[in-house]
Amino acid sequence: MRLSAIGDVCHAVATVQAIQQRHPEAKITWIIGKVEATLLVNLTNIEFIIFDKSNGFSAYSNLRKTLQKRHFDILLHMQVALRASIATLFIRAKEKWGFDKKRAKEGQWLFTNKRIKAQINPHVVDGFWGFALALGVDNITVPAWHMPISSKAERWSLELTKNSPYIVISPAASKAERNWLVDGYAAIADHATSKGFNICLSGGQTELEKSLATDICEASNAPINNLMGQTSLPQLLALIKNAKLVLSPDSGPCHMATMVDTSVIGLYAHSNFNRTGPYLSRDNCVSVYEQVLKEQTGNNVLENRWGMRVKGDNLMGRISIQQVKEKFDQIVRNQVTDKIIL
Repeated sequence: MRLSAIGDVCHAVATVQAIQQRHPEAKITWIIGKVEATLLVNLTNIEFIIFDKSNGFSAYSNLRKTLQKRHFDILLHMQVALRASIATLFIRAKEKWGFDKKRAKEGQWLFTNKRIKAQINPHVVDGFWGFALALGVDNITVPAWHMPISSKAERWSLELTKNSPYIVISPAASKAERNWLVDGYAAIADHATSKGFNICLSGGQTELEKSLATDICEASNAPINNLMGQTSLPQLLALIKNAKLVLSPDSGPCHMATMVDTSVIGLYAHSNFNRTGPYLSRDNCVSVYEQVLKEQTGNNVLENRWGMRVKGDNLMGRISIQQVKEKFDQIVRNQVTDKIIL
């Protein structure tokens, strides 16, 4: 069970696929949120059962009816939210695995009978990986993703971009305070255009996201392809897969990029990118989190609670345009170097 959110569901895919490789005979059922399921629809040999939280208490009733005659050997309870724990009451399983007690917040430990091993300062991906280790995954040493893209979404992406090199800017996080500045996004769009890249702007359908996209387009001199609110999750995944890189704050798209091995410039001020950043692109993150944390607490990252968030207005504004430009140029240089055959 991992219901939400997009980023965490992306993190969990590596664990699920590792279990499939280690136990190919196993039948896997994934209880998942409605929106998140649309992203993973092309994963093979997984039964998805939708838990639609928008239905309120009816979501629990529907889950109970769906599972009333089902019995499982093992439940991997990979979400600490109380609403997820309540849902496990309707899942009959011999073993119910949860996090170690320190991480089993909101009373998750009350709903499980087995716990994965404690870890020291893990990334969320590595935290989930503990479930794979608990099930005997010893033939895979590091998390990896094998994310299929639908042919329909792939064709859509290629027709849209005409095989020209492009970057994806996904400017909006789940909370507005975690978004970088409009002028920053616009400046990077201009910079990337000057280097020969097209720009695709992506995101959801909220008015806040659409307004942010409009402001970026108006502030930029680049011919931006504004796709805000116009893509399905499978289309967005294909768009990200074929991009040269993604620029994003802490949001679902930067973790979608990890699943398809696209480089990400992650922008961080409020949270620790070593815990929640794009797993394969942590070296590419531009972060002021460490400085802000030191200012607010007097202690460094390791002296504070792992994953502690900092608060304050306009913290993202402390990330300079020059820092992001330099990171962009570094990634582009490395991509060119990687193609050179000696």
